[in-house]
Amino acid sequence: MSTTTIEPLLHRCRRETSTFRSGSKRFRPSSLPGFPRRLGFHCWRSFFCEFKPPHRPLLLRAVASSSVAATVEAFESSDVFFKETFPLKQTSLVKGKIFIRLGHGKKEQDWKLTVGCDVPGKWILHWGVSYIDDVGNEWDQPPSGMIPPGSVRIKDYAIETPFKKSSSSSGGDTLQEVKIDCDPKSSIAAINFVLKDEETGAWYQHRGRDFKVPLMDYLQKDGNVVGPKKGFGALGHLSNMFLKENALDSKNQETSTKSRVPQRENRLEGFYEELPIAKEVAVCNWVSVSVRKCPDTAKSLLYMETDLSGNVVVHWGVCRDDAKNWEVPVSPYPPNTVIFKGKALRTLLEAKEGGSGSFGVFTLEEGLEGFLFVLKQNENSWLNCMGNDFYVPFPSPTISTGLPKQRQTEGAETPGIPAEENEISSLSVYTGGIISEIRNLVRDFSSEKSGNTKSKEAQESILQEIEKLAAEAYNIFRSSVPTFLERAVSESEELKPPVQISTATGSGFEILCQGFNWESHKSGRWYQELKGKARELSSLGFTVIWLPPPTDSVSHEGYMPTDYYNLNSRYGTMEELKEVVKNFHEVGIKVLGDVVLNHRCAQYKNQNGVWNIFGGRLNWDDRAIVADDPHFQGRGNKSSGDNFHAAPNIDHSQDFVRKDIKDWLYWLRKEIGYDGWRLDFVRGFWGGYLKDYLDASEPYFAVGEYWDSLSYTYGEMDHNQDAHRQRIVDWINATNGTAGAFDVTTKGILHAALERCEYWRLSDAKGKAPGVVGWWPSRAVTFIENHDTGSTQGHWRFPGGKEMQGYAYILTHPGTPSVFYDHIFSHCRSEIESL
Repeated sequence: MSTTTIEPLLHRCRRETSTFRSGSKRFRPSSLPGFPRRLGFHCWRSFFCEFKPPHRPLLLRAVASSSVAATVEAFESSDVFFKETFPLKQTSLVKGKIFIRLGHGKKEQDWKLTVGCDVPGKWILHWGVSYIDDVGNEWDQPPSGMIPPGSVRIKDYAIETPFKKSSSSSGGDTLQEVKIDCDPKSSIAAINFVLKDEETGAWYQHRGRDFKVPLMDYLQKDGNVVGPKKGFGALGHLSNMFLKENALDSKNQETSTKSRVPQRENRLEGFYEELPIAKEVAVCNWVSVSVRKCPDTAKSLLYMETDLSGNVVVHWGVCRDDAKNWEVPVSPYPPNTVIFKGKALRTLLEAKEGGSGSFGVFTLEEGLEGFLFVLKQNENSWLNCMGNDFYVPFPSPTISTGLPKQRQTEGAETPGIPAEENEISSLSVYTGGIISEIRNLVRDFSSEKSGNTKSKEAQESILQEIEKLAAEAYNIFRSSVPTFLERAVSESEELKPPVQISTATGSGFEILCQGFNWESHKSGRWYQELKGKARELSSLGFTVIWLPPPTDSVSHEGYMPTDYYNLNSRYGTMEELKEVVKNFHEVGIKVLGDVVLNHRCAQYKNQNGVWNIFGGRLNWDDRAIVADDPHFQGRGNKSSGDNFHAAPNIDHSQDFVRKDIKDWLYWLRKEIGYDGWRLDFVRGFWGGYLKDYLDASEPYFAVGEYWDSLSYTYGEMDHNQDAHRQRIVDWINATNGTAGAFDVTTKGILHAALERCEYWRLSDAKGKAPGVVGWWPSRAVTFIENHDTGSTQGHWRFPGGKEMQGYAYILTHPGTPSVFYDHIFSHCRSEIESL
């Protein structure tokens, strides 16, 4: 078997907030971005110096072990000035296998495709099928009989099925699998799939392409097909299918020559194949640093320990000011220390007993501002503080408490310095003394509490003294702040208005109408038809209407846009769109435009025959496409969300892309008159980019389609759907709360509750509504049907005959309800009007 490399395609870009808390005002942990996820922690050679050991390291005189013990004893007997535990984040590579098996089921004529994985994680099989009579379309949805329980349909092209623990697994095994029924008599030519790790957001392919399992004979050329070799050479790609043709019997010889029906040779062969897979997992360690003042000398004692195993080297130095320039301090140094290029020191930490980590003790001179260091495990593993050196502040000389001399002597000023600055300076010294006293009292309280050497009354006395000092400091603050504010206001000629953050969530009293269905494009004049219903919809109480995608599109429905600025679509012309928007404004209804920002269809092929060159006013090239889109050879960065397979996925991290989209949305607001947006497939890119777009276009209302799978167990919907609604809330949070989202959680729960009369589902563990509306009602847009789930698509149709029960729920609960066009203009109209 040839070696197969399987690499993750997608790593979500996460912003991580530091949880460090400073022990000193001068200690400011870095907020610079961390390391790339794939590279982990790397050598910071460009930051300070070339971290290669010198050819002849200068060995320094080691401190005797007895001296180390004495230093530790002195360290433990003195007060702690600074103590901090820093997290150390790395990545570790976990290797395993993907198992693919095609074999008989319980009956000879039944076949099953089993895909398994033995790497720990929450895996999802993202899969679809290719039909014989649709060679140009590599992904399509399978028939319902093939879909395992608990699966979720993704648009109209794929299925997502969560892996479950294998029935053949023993107690400690991590083998998970998905089983798919295969009918050898069906018209399916192949099954395509990729694996998705839901914990990390990474996608895994086969040699850079989708896995393909053929269910028929065809000409084989490529290497991404898994299955038995049938003598056609190397494994191949489905698009080069070889179909045998058999002539049909006919009385007319000429007709029989022209009339040939392609038929496939249906000979399934069972197979079993294993392929390697590697997953990066986060590994968290720590390093703790404490600083004390030596009781016998003026020197500082620094104690460092870490749970890292093996040989851990501390690359360190000191600084004498806030510039944090590295210097080599004076000796003595810890054991196993070498000088590195005269600019820093390297110390091998001593192993703890039992091999549970390592530690080191550093004795440092007076007059130092701080201690700088990074940790080194090997030549390619350097650990630092979020991209910067670790920094530890040292105690400054004790400030005498009480009022300074220049404060006590009325009218005394420092020559050349205005009286106001003298007053501020003396005030600063005075408050500094108060802070110092509070710090000393806290230390006393901590030591007495831990040692239990004083009574409870003594401890309470210390706390009372701290309260008095804190009150004195607060009074100084209160007496000085008003004067400063009044002066600042009087000197300012004009106050600048506060920065406004766009919150596209309306007034809270909106009722939304989806103003189209899946078939609305067929007439070619939908805008004209809808214009005549404006007053009728207003009389029913609707305040917002959602119009279909306006852009020229490869698909007639509008969800595969090409030239953003071409608004002549199958729904009508640009002028007709302006007219219908104006009509709705006249009756007091605001209008949402359906915008597709995740993907865009290219108009031209590149030199490799791939459609990734765009035309029109926004003539982007392949830099606008994410690099991990498996089909369109993008040269951008990796995607910040899930890929949409049918069209090039746009890289929103590119500055030119974001600028063009913001300009386009602003143009739609001004030129067409849209009041807000319905945002398609927002799972495809980070919500922070959307916040940028909303701030630029300032819509009145915006709602995103964040659609993923609910939780099921053995085909039954779980009662607890907190994880599902949490993912939607996480996306809303990523937009900084500037947009709402469709409450898919509520729709799914209503399905199960009304279909089976399981009304207990309508309350979560805390007695609240179990959907997004129960957590964040002002951002939840509730619905029971839309153009995807209902209409002629019917991907997730609401239980028949239960529609009005669903509307009774969403129209009488918090959130912004959305009513589907087909339900308004049907037998449900009068009941919806009453609600």
